Amino acid sequence: MTATPPSCELLAGDPDSPVILHVPHSSREIPADARSGIVLDDAGLERELDHITDSHTAAIAEAAALAAGVTPWRFVNGLSRLVVDPERFPDEREEMLAVGMGAVYTRTTHRDVLRPDGFDPEPLVERYFRPYARAMTQAVAGRLAATGRAVIIDVHSYPSAPLPYELHGDGPRPEVCLGTDPFHTPAALLDAAREAFAPCGETGLDSPFAGTYVPLEFYGERAEVSALMVEIRRDTYMTEPGGPTTQGLHDLTSALTTLIETISSKNSPSGV
Repeated sequence: MTATPPSCELLAGDPDSPVILHVPHSSREIPADARSGIVLDDAGLERELDHITDSHTAAIAEAAALAAGVTPWRFVNGLSRLVVDPERFPDEREEMLAVGMGAVYTRTTHRDVLRPDGFDPEPLVERYFRPYARAMTQAVAGRLAATGRAVIIDVHSYPSAPLPYELHGDGPRPEVCLGTDPFHTPAALLDAAREAFAPCGETGLDSPFAGTYVPLEFYGERAEVSALMVEIRRDTYMTEPGGPTTQGLHDLTSALTTLIETISSKNSPSGV
């Protein structure tokens, strides 16, 4: 049998960097075993990928990492979130189950059928979700062991107009939305992000998307693991829904680089 390609990749940074840029939703790749359970035809699937993919976020993270004086680590999902969404809770805690978007999606961004009623998500969870979670947990543990702290920067994007699947789409949609966690997002980290992204336009908080990703082993337990979600409004850097980048990409990359360097500095504010 041919080995399954890795569904995620940890790209090494500087040994002294505490930063992990996490890029979970940038890929459009769907393996055959996952494609077979999706009811959309090829054209419909491409349209859905245009809407659901955080296009070019892997490129933003890569460019920022290469520009930073201290290279951060990068953890990049090689598969589409239509295979599994590694940032969802894999159980009933997940609020997006209400619109068919738990760890394995059964509905589209427009609430149409993606997978049929009665679809068993467990094979996809076992093959893709759990190995991803283990690998990310190991990546964070590695930064803790090496530097005494880990700072996860979750790199996402979102559409300028709300899509039907959004549970909280009626709130503000700033150029940059910062998602936070009351335990894992210290004030100094949030302040650093606000300052870094100020040149990119309005910076909002937890709207239209809130929270940030921390592996469950550390969630609510290890304050040395801090985290922040950076949600970039897509019209600021690309042609929506799934088109090429625009000139705004440079400013956003520069802002992310600035944030990385602030976090990585030996003189960084307490709590960053």
